[in-house]
Amino acid sequence: MSQTALNLVAISIFLMTVSTLLGPLINLSPAVPAVATFTILGIATLDSFALQGKGGNVFIDWVAGFSPAHRERIAHHEAGHFLVAYKLGIPITGYTLSAWEALKQGQTGQGGVSFNDAELATQLQQGKITAQMLDRYCTVWMAGIAAETIVYSNAEGGKDDKTKLAGVLKSLGFVESTCEQKQRFSALQAKTIIEENWLAYQNLVTSMQQRASVEECMSLLSAES
Repeated sequence: MSQTALNLVAISIFLMTVSTLLGPLINLSPAVPAVATFTILGIATLDSFALQGKGGNVFIDWVAGFSPAHRERIAHHEAGHFLVAYKLGIPITGYTLSAWEALKQGQTGQGGVSFNDAELATQLQQGKITAQMLDRYCTVWMAGIAAETIVYSNAEGGKDDKTKLAGVLKSLGFVESTCEQKQRFSALQAKTIIEENWLAYQNLVTSMQQRASVEECMSLLSAES
């Protein structure tokens, strides 16, 4: 069972526990929490066997999306990826700021920036990648975490980014200690780029929240370079 499905099961258990304790006090019909729990467990089951975690991501993201702070954090995280990719010359093809948007575009997770990484894929298939190419992508992968750390002093997202970076490095023969050093160095590099382009970054966050097109976002960054 995926971690998302486990989270949904935990939510259902919490709802049942709370309803059992508070239901008699607020005259809540036992049918209400029962239906809610059945629905959530149904989503978890469907998510595990048919949707590979995507359905659960959408549900959890939908619940979290009621929090403006959650939406703000995702926008800042993804803007970090976008800005650093643009500055390092990595072609950007799209972005999403919610799990539902990501699902419609065939992506996973709660949002993300998409790249034209055909050159990277070709080099990885050949088992030989240039140091410059590796550094650029590692910096971009860590840029969301760097952005969150600058703005919020900590990062809640970025688990998938770290996994992707570690997977590439290990496929190239890097040991775990070197992967961790590379993560820290890449995050520092991304942090420097964002801080050096702080006004452009802030304006990019606003534009992405307004769902500006990729072309409009790049024009903004070009004008403020």
